Amino acid sequence: MTEEPRLSAQDMIDRLAPVLSPRVRIRAVAALLAGVGGTVFVGTLWWSEPGPLPGRTHLAFALFTAFCLAWATYGGWLLTRRVPLFATDRVIAAWIGLAASLATTAVVTVVAVQRGTGAGLALAVGGLFVAVALALAVRAHARRAALLRRMHELTGREER
Repeated sequence: MTEEPRLSAQDMIDRLAPVLSPRVRIRAVAALLAGVGGTVFVGTLWWSEPGPLPGRTHLAFALFTAFCLAWATYGGWLLTRRVPLFATDRVIAAWIGLAASLATTAVVTVVAVQRGTGAGLALAVGGLFVAVALALAVRAHARRAALLRRMHELTGREER
């Protein structure tokens, strides 16, 4: 037998709480930097346009800026977490990706129809992005549910 006292599952989880894995930290920093960089780039491009822009162009710039800010906020939030996330970070990232792909597909399709080039290609490519984002969202929710079930089995308690 070992001389160390046996820890409960909750004690083991609590001991791991202040530490994010290197993979999660890298993902968080990448999301933060990409979001800030994208916001600066799109904002600068939008601000530096020499003439008046059509309404749909303002809408597109605003959407891209909002999605970049969402990724930057997500990265910052993830870096500040000091509790077990049980794949909540993956669920949030999947929903941001799904929202971005749906909105971008809608905007590109509207622009294609207004230009008279047809919506087929825009819907096909956008549909592919939406399908991938939806698959990732389903996978993230399934992973979170499995982790929460496992935690419940080990601790006998519900999520905090």
